[in-house]
Amino acid sequence: MSWTDERVETLKKMWGEGQSASQIAKELGGVTRNAVIGKVHRLGLSNRAGSGGSAATKAAPKEKPAAAAAKPAPKPAAKPKVVASVPAVKEELELDENGIPISAARRAIIPAGQPLPPQPSANEISPEALAKVSEVEKTAKRISLMELTEKTCKWPVGDPATDDFWFCGLGVQQGKPYCEAHVGVAFQPMSSRRDRRR
Repeated sequence: MSWTDERVETLKKMWGEGQSASQIAKELGGVTRNAVIGKVHRLGLSNRAGSGGSAATKAAPKEKPAAAAAKPAPKPAAKPKVVASVPAVKEELELDENGIPISAARRAIIPAGQPLPPQPSANEISPEALAKVSEVEKTAKRISLMELTEKTCKWPVGDPATDDFWFCGLGVQQGKPYCEAHVGVAFQPMSSRRDRRR
């Protein structure tokens, strides 16, 4: 179906009369409601101010003032601070724009480009594992996110907000998402982690 001058004029006339897109599509034939809406927008006819409009659009504004009269508009108030009270502990909570307390987890989200918080200290990981990771990262394939497969190590290196961010890319250990060196850092026995904390 092509938009001939005659069909465009019919569309403009019917749109100006307040006909719906469905009614116009039916009248023109061979065109969908969405095609009519698209053509209306391309022609810049989307504003029907001053035209007859449909009964439904006329009724809607009349209902709004009645609803507004029944309920007075709430006054904008200064953002209150909420004080949470726990035995012997009082903490002032930060609120978002809707007055909802912001959780610690939500505050912990770091926007792109911001420095990352300090990572777990090196004394939590065995020196042997760290040395092995250091050696492996020198020979890593340094692949991008789009190059990751089931068989490549998915250990991220660097800050994702910078251009110097990559994944290890070496062959993975059976049943794990990382290579042998990164598995040694990521998956540590519970007992050894407890011993290092003491």
